Amino acid sequence: MPAPSVSVTFDNLGEAAEIQLGADPPRGEHFSVVEELPRLLELLAGLELQGTFFVEGINAETYPDALREIVDGGHEVATHAWCHEEWGALEPELEGELLDRATRALRSIGIEPRGFRPPGGGVTAETGRLLRERGYAYQSPAGDRAEVADGLAVLPFRWPLVDAYYYMPHFAGLRERHGASADPLEPADMRSAILAALDEHRESDGHLVLILHPFLMALGDETVAATTDVLTRVRELGDDGRFRVLTMTEAAESLLSATPGT
Repeated sequence: MPAPSVSVTFDNLGEAAEIQLGADPPRGEHFSVVEELPRLLELLAGLELQGTFFVEGINAETYPDALREIVDGGHEVATHAWCHEEWGALEPELEGELLDRATRALRSIGIEPRGFRPPGGGVTAETGRLLRERGYAYQSPAGDRAEVADGLAVLPFRWPLVDAYYYMPHFAGLRERHGASADPLEPADMRSAILAALDEHRESDGHLVLILHPFLMALGDETVAATTDVLTRVRELGDDGRFRVLTMTEAAESLLSATPGT
């Protein structure tokens, strides 16, 4: 039985989510890129840990050098919509247009995206087909089971393994559905839950997806410390052979190669 695998992933960059919510922030100066991303990349380099960054296509226009720096650090860059659209609510024509726009933007700066994660975690009935037609290898929606569908690897994430689930007020209902407090939780809660999930996953033969957000590192030292502890634990488990630590493309290739007929 192969060792269980884990991917460390990062969602959302720059002003995209704020623009989607109707704000008009200054462009090219967002703290998640100019302040937090360099700190995060330094942390990952120190741990010799490679991750997958799901970024909105608009960032290829606004922060091309930052995206290239991510790639130069040995990390994967994948697609997270064009401008953080709520993906599961899109009509097929608009979905295709936005996916084309995001994909073209990343390709224009020399990045070939192989994977897609929908903002909000939801996909439509057409998402798999649209991704396959554009050369993608995998998608990563909210869900419970890795599988191959529509010719793509499906590498889902679970909400309690997302740092924003613990901190953001608008996830109150989601926290309640998972039996947690509606009120925002503490970094220690995020740390404990994800470390426990990593320990439990050692007995599995599946794939675990963690999601962290660069902008949340600005919440303070306790948040940075909790994030550092999670990443350090992943590195330790990888070093002692408990886990295979894979980028999402590596995990997708592993799943596809193990699935007959793909």
